[in-house]
Amino acid sequence: MHVISSISDMILARSRLKGTVGFVPTMGYLHEGHLSLMDKARQQTDNVIASIFVNPTQFGPEEDLDSYPRDFERDEKLAEEAGVDFIFYPDEQAMYPNGYASYVVPDGLDSHLCGAKRPGHFRGVMTIVLKLFNIIRPTDSYFGQKDIQQARILEQMTADFHLPIRMHIEPIVREKDGLAMSSRNVYLSPDEREAAVCLSRAIRLVESHFKDGEREAAVLLTKAEKEIQKQPLAIIDYVELVDYLTLAPLKNVTDRAILALAVYFGQTRLIDNTILE
Repeated sequence: MHVISSISDMILARSRLKGTVGFVPTMGYLHEGHLSLMDKARQQTDNVIASIFVNPTQFGPEEDLDSYPRDFERDEKLAEEAGVDFIFYPDEQAMYPNGYASYVVPDGLDSHLCGAKRPGHFRGVMTIVLKLFNIIRPTDSYFGQKDIQQARILEQMTADFHLPIRMHIEPIVREKDGLAMSSRNVYLSPDEREAAVCLSRAIRLVESHFKDGEREAAVLLTKAEKEIQKQPLAIIDYVELVDYLTLAPLKNVTDRAILALAVYFGQTRLIDNTILE
């Protein structure tokens, strides 16, 4: 496995590759969710490239950029074990040099869910991913369903800009007790970690009622909210049911939909979701 920090060196290395290229963009501190994406890329493409870059433009002024967990030596070892061929590991100056002034802006898909709570977040996400796409030029790119709004926005961006990239949105990887894997789980105290399982319980409850024929959004949302509120440590940021394509709130589920949750446990904000169809 090769680690490349220079943009020009990465472009040169990519130009020498034959066959398909699977790309997994990450902010590091890898967990099983990331590794499952790398494994899928390894299975489906001839070459696998992962990027590790903590992108400053997607963090708000009160968010955890400085404290975001970083451990490159650990990440390097895990990525190599997952079969990654190249890690692209640029620094901030390389990606946002002095005088940088261009950004990609979403139009509507960021109006709800995390986009409504984190102004400018998806502007930063879209910008860095488009930059990485232009450097890596993958044939395939892999994203996790856990960040479903991000995946959906990037899926739309790829289509809107006619990028020749197959987008793969892979299922959420969970701990044995159901908690969705996340780099932010390390911030949870033991009590908060135990309480956080209420997210997956709420999702399973809604899935059960949906399977039994319930389609009214207000009913399904109330079921989820009441399940989460059983945990005194859980502070709901949002519980929403939105259309998969538009990410707009629904009154009734008539097509593919997303149940999306964002809940605070102490200072840690966790997200989770399920696709209802």
